Amino acid sequence: MSRVGKNPVEVPQGVNVQLADGILSAKGKLGELKMPVSEYVDVVVEGNSVTVKPKNEDKRARAMWGTTRANIQNMVTGVSVGFTKELEINGVGYRAQVQGKNLQLNLGFSHDVIYPIPEGIQMKCEKPTSVTITGYNKQIVGQVAAEIRAYRPPEPYKGKGVKYADETILRKEGKKK
Repeated sequence: MSRVGKNPVEVPQGVNVQLADGILSAKGKLGELKMPVSEYVDVVVEGNSVTVKPKNEDKRARAMWGTTRANIQNMVTGVSVGFTKELEINGVGYRAQVQGKNLQLNLGFSHDVIYPIPEGIQMKCEKPTSVTITGYNKQIVGQVAAEIRAYRPPEPYKGKGVKYADETILRKEGKKK
């Protein structure tokens, strides 16, 4: 029995959720998201809540029950509030800045890393050592943050590199004499 799937998704004021031809769409002030609904679950939109039920009791249907409910919740939250990821850059001379539709990163390489900002994503650099990624699609926000972090992941000895703001780096002791 799914603990996540049992709860209905509450749709806030200003968000419109519709189900048509097996595609669920959520439209809000930040944008519109669409998702195909799995054939293993039934989705019912009634009033200001969305309910997900499995069609039968096999393993695949139970797995898709909670997954579908979580994806619908992420769609509703994304179009109404949005998602944010924060990255911190640690290291001497490491910095970032937004230039038009690109993010320019100085990460200790012989060249600057230019990352094109995808559609639906906004980036801000309040300080040269912090990057804030905002968007309405949770998957794309997380993917962009992971791609930027992958250019220079934090190393365990000095902690230099790009890390998530809430991430803790397990530090190692250096060489001993």
